[in-house]
Amino acid sequence: MQSKQKGFFLLSFIPAIAYWILEENYPIRVALSVGLGLAVIEILVEKLWLGHIHSLSKFNFIILMFLGGISLIGDEGIWFKLQPAFTGVGVAAFLVFQKIRGKSLIGELQKDFPQKIAVPEALTKNLETHMAAFMFAYGCFMAYVAFHMSTDRWLFFKTIGFYICGAIFFGFEIVVMRRWVRKNMNPS
Repeated sequence: MQSKQKGFFLLSFIPAIAYWILEENYPIRVALSVGLGLAVIEILVEKLWLGHIHSLSKFNFIILMFLGGISLIGDEGIWFKLQPAFTGVGVAAFLVFQKIRGKSLIGELQKDFPQKIAVPEALTKNLETHMAAFMFAYGCFMAYVAFHMSTDRWLFFKTIGFYICGAIFFGFEIVVMRRWVRKNMNPS
């Protein structure tokens, strides 16, 4: 299953790349229609390839269909391009909602791992708070990109740029977590 997930990784870029290419050369309705069609194919391939559809994929798909529909009706691509902004803010809101309910997304994910690693609950809550802030900030940034930058730059930040920013965030987060562990886990 792990190799299938690695192969699926790049598939999620296809609707955005197709939109980018088609927007330059065809009417916006063609770019939107193909982008939305590829999103449908993407979700079907995920179901067939992995045997299930991830919750985040479902969330993204619903947002993309809704915003893409608005874009088609208005004959304007901005709504399609706002999908990463809505996803970032939505994920941040979900993390905050889970925190308010006293639940931990990372704690739930840890139960799925075969090796049980005892990560302190306070540390995972701290990480989730920082992740919520990162996703909210990135969502707001993607809204700015959608409105004020070219589709070329939008595509970069929707795809590779997100992973670069995420790597930088997690690099800083590792430093923060190490400091937390030293401060709270060392017997003094």
